[in-house]
Amino acid sequence: MFHMKWSLCAVALLCGSAVFAQPRMSFDYAAMAKRIVLQLALEPGERVVSIAHPGTFAALVPFIRYEVMRAGGVDLGVVDVLEEPVPASFETAVLQKGAREARAHYKPMFRDIDAAIMLPGANTSHPAYLAMQDWLKEDLTERRGRRTIHFHWVEGGSAYPIAGQPLPPRFEIDALYQRALLQTDYTALAEAQRRFAAALKTGDAHITSPAGTDLRFRAGDRPVNVQDGDASRARAAQGAVLIDKEIELPAGAIRVAPLEDSVDGVVAFAPSQWDGRPVEGLKLRFARGRVVDITATSGKAAVEAEMQKAGAAGRAFREFALGFNPLLAVPDRAPWIPYYGYGSAVVRLSLGDNSELGGRISGGYVRWNFFTDVTVTVGGTEWTRDGKLTRTAGL
Repeated sequence: MFHMKWSLCAVALLCGSAVFAQPRMSFDYAAMAKRIVLQLALEPGERVVSIAHPGTFAALVPFIRYEVMRAGGVDLGVVDVLEEPVPASFETAVLQKGAREARAHYKPMFRDIDAAIMLPGANTSHPAYLAMQDWLKEDLTERRGRRTIHFHWVEGGSAYPIAGQPLPPRFEIDALYQRALLQTDYTALAEAQRRFAAALKTGDAHITSPAGTDLRFRAGDRPVNVQDGDASRARAAQGAVLIDKEIELPAGAIRVAPLEDSVDGVVAFAPSQWDGRPVEGLKLRFARGRVVDITATSGKAAVEAEMQKAGAAGRAFREFALGFNPLLAVPDRAPWIPYYGYGSAVVRLSLGDNSELGGRISGGYVRWNFFTDVTVTVGGTEWTRDGKLTRTAGL
């Protein structure tokens, strides 16, 4: 589905040595666009708009638009967000006022949009997408089936290093993401995720790790978001929370905001960074969903400073997420965490605002914490062991 191109520079005669160019990855834009639009499962006449960042993945845009037309949809073109970073001379007050006014005008423009595709470089802070998101929220009661695809790629900060390990070069990330987008077995992925989601509804979850994590929680009747790549109108119409209408590609994780009062125990961290400073040996103790004790071998003051700045949300447990996609798994060699932890057995134990997941915590602060070596047990059944999916997952 993709291949690598390696180009050689001419021999550098002046320095007497051969110079090699950085390897490049060839994108299969036609196949990528076909898969993205296929996941929308467009019905005849559905209206689609793309939201893009100028110059980012520009070569993909015409293929997206063509596939929308070929699938029987109505292509309404592309809305560009303001190119970033903006010049240093731009005044913040002017930009904020402009964004508010743009959002207010975009909303009536988007009234009849059925689906939007957020392309790399665009994000949820841009007024065009926020206007579409306003309609998604209203659709939670209207049940019309409006939805969006989030196609962040690397531009959304999706690749995360593991402590002590560098991120791979961009071409390796591109190659892995493209393979996951095009070759994922979406049917098998959905089946595994839905089995786990059903288990969460009936059993207590227990998260442990060799470093000392020992955390328990219950999902109860909270919505469990299944990111299996299904962006169809029928699926979106059943959405219970905002993120049910925001479908990630590549796909792979389930997400839930546990019942806040049920979250108890300890989360032990690998070396991490808080308030822009390094922290070692960190352990957070939770009681009824809130941090009640902080210990660290170094850097404790940085953790407390970040939480203080965040307000009440800084000490609140946000969400549990578990990745299922084997094509986004953490590599055994030169390990790193692909696409927001959507790969097999990667766990997120996050802090902060969980309102988009149906939780009670607001405030805006969000901190994602990734774990790659944990054991996840639900109702006495193991789903992961030491950072690997078990047979229970069926993948």
